[in-house]
Amino acid sequence: MQLELLYHGNCFDGCASAALFGRWFQEREGARLAGVRYRPVQHQQGDAFPADAFGADVNACVDFRYSPRLDWWFDHHASAFPTPADRASFERDATGRKFWDPAAPSCTGFIARTLADRFGWRAAELDELVRWADVIDAARFESAAVAVRLEAPALRIMTLLEATKDPALPTRLIGAMQRLPLAEIAAQDWVTGPLAPILERHRGAIDVVRRQARVRDGVVEIDLGDTGLEAANKFIAYDLFPEARYTVVVSKDPKRTKVSVGSNPWAREQRTHDISKLCERYGGGGHPVVGAVSLAPDRLADARRIAAEIASALRGEPNAP
Repeated sequence: MQLELLYHGNCFDGCASAALFGRWFQEREGARLAGVRYRPVQHQQGDAFPADAFGADVNACVDFRYSPRLDWWFDHHASAFPTPADRASFERDATGRKFWDPAAPSCTGFIARTLADRFGWRAAELDELVRWADVIDAARFESAAVAVRLEAPALRIMTLLEATKDPALPTRLIGAMQRLPLAEIAAQDWVTGPLAPILERHRGAIDVVRRQARVRDGVVEIDLGDTGLEAANKFIAYDLFPEARYTVVVSKDPKRTKVSVGSNPWAREQRTHDISKLCERYGGGGHPVVGAVSLAPDRLADARRIAAEIASALRGEPNAP
């Protein structure tokens, strides 16, 4: 039996979810399981699954959108269902192998609780992984500075995952997450080596964000499209502008142009918008507190228009879309 495990790529929660489910499934199936293929997937408009997906004996997906072609599925995104037909398919499903909780702080924690409650499986040595997935994916840091300084091992692993272009590295990290403490993983030469230049770029990104940021009525708009910086730590803006309530960031890499939208977990004023709903208007999605819209790499002008419209809506301007 072969398992293909799809997971949200370049994401700490996605990889941690894959590590947790993968370990459980291997222990559950034992010698009957000949191998596991871990395969990252990325959000995009239209069908986000690769054309050759769902060809294994068992097909599973964690921390990513739903497909009726899956045998196992766990997710916590509010925008988990691409179409109403997909939502109806999920609600009809009687296999007991597909699970969704949009209120869960992380998919990793949701999987851990579900496996304990439904299947009686627990792995206490993975509690640290689950705890950090909850902190990272729900932005439950003590402060924005903690998320920007990147001193904790989990945050260094997160940073490496978000920036790496090595297709073999996430699978190696998933395997390490299944058996090693996070501090031990973060100390490995194959982690510290590629991470060093990434941390150096991170320090430079702080200056880029400071220069590019435009703040108005509690919304920070940051356009990285022409800076050569493909992405930046999403908490930099809240560290630089602690009074801001929302951020809207345009970024571009060789594979996509992206509009990232977030809300400040430390803001004095409460969030008044469901960001996932705003992003869904443009074919994106996410959670009530954070979301994104992904476009083709040649659609930078469209991304800028969408970002401006979302920022206008977040400011509550009368003519906002």
